[in-house]
Amino acid sequence: MNHAEFEVHYNRYSRYVHAILMTRMPPANVEDALQEVFMEAWRKLHELREDANFGPWVAAIARHKTADFFRRKRPLEPLLDVHAARSIEPDPILDALQKLPEAYRETLALRFIEGMTGPEIAEMTGLTHRSVRVNLNRGLALLREMLGVQIDVR
Repeated sequence: MNHAEFEVHYNRYSRYVHAILMTRMPPANVEDALQEVFMEAWRKLHELREDANFGPWVAAIARHKTADFFRRKRPLEPLLDVHAARSIEPDPILDALQKLPEAYRETLALRFIEGMTGPEIAEMTGLTHRSVRVNLNRGLALLREMLGVQIDVR
């Protein structure tokens, strides 16, 4: 695979990887992690047996990257100022989304964070249209229950 072909894959799958990262790590770290995932994919491209498997392969790299993020020690990272920490407002919807089972979490992120349609999600993930609908409906029901609110999905 050359640079141009890799760029096509990046353009196609970056929203998918972004959604995976958003559901697994602090939002402030997602953009850097997104770039790290695709840099690692480029370095390990020789391990990819078929171009058709790029989506699931890069998704697995993203999932591993989030696990690595939480395993790493960050001794050089400065501590937050107590007053600054108080001004950071957590996003209750994103927090709840991150607590959902993986299938619902990623499907909902692709729909509501990345703005993909059901058919686009099915194509991106390899799920059937029915599975995507089920994941969206069940995920929304759990999210509504966790938040104690009605979520409008228009």
